[in-house]
Amino acid sequence: MTTTSQRFHQATLLLSSAYPPQRSTYQIIMAPPFTDAHIEPARPRIRVLFGGKFVIDTSQAKLVWEHPYYPYYYFPAEALSTSYLRPAEGPPIVDGEKATFDLVVGDRVAKAAVTKFASGDVKDLVKIEWSAADAWFEEEDQVWVHPRDPYKRVDVRQSSKHIVVKVDDVEVANTHQPRLLFETGLRTRTYIPKTDCRLDLLQPSQLTTECPRLPSTGVANYYSIHLPNGDELAKDAVWWYRSPLPECATIQGYVAFYDEKVDVWVDGVKQPK
Repeated sequence: MTTTSQRFHQATLLLSSAYPPQRSTYQIIMAPPFTDAHIEPARPRIRVLFGGKFVIDTSQAKLVWEHPYYPYYYFPAEALSTSYLRPAEGPPIVDGEKATFDLVVGDRVAKAAVTKFASGDVKDLVKIEWSAADAWFEEEDQVWVHPRDPYKRVDVRQSSKHIVVKVDDVEVANTHQPRLLFETGLRTRTYIPKTDCRLDLLQPSQLTTECPRLPSTGVANYYSIHLPNGDELAKDAVWWYRSPLPECATIQGYVAFYDEKVDVWVDGVKQPK
């Protein structure tokens, strides 16, 4: 008889082979709660909107950690009508472990957006690629980027620490009123009022991102740091959120510097990069 541990190991191997580990620019400073692939029930009702229809509407979703950083939604196969599925081009089965389908609603097609698993603890579950859908909902709230990890939290705190930021000995920020963002497992990020920064040295970048670890912050905009003569000191080294979601609303109008790209002093002590 196959033990729970063995099945869990099989699921780990299946997930790791189907989705190889992703490189992350985030420094993990403590171990995540799970050392292997982890699966558990998702409590909210989950709906997935595509092509004007809710192709998924279920209270039986699963949270699946393919890697330590954040979970994905998987669904019972019966939660997704086969009328929305079309075999994807190419071999539909890989080693008997999974099949790939296009998601189809009327004239809308998302190629290879659906994967159905055929073995391990994810047997008979399906996954929809997040970016393929038009919108995701937990109960009545729209969810961005990926599901929230129930084992991680984010807190923003007002601080009076003295923060100085320099690049190549050029001071670009100096404040006594930072806001510190604490997230489980990651280094503290310091947000500084724009009025305490050398805005003349911050040049808007075309880069925008959505943080995979921190969906509650919304879309990030970036600055590069330039000298008055136009020489670039640090590309895309500063980010800010135009409209952070309510959980992180207090960082609106503040900027954060990549500690890895600048020199930072906290109360006179230089911080390691």
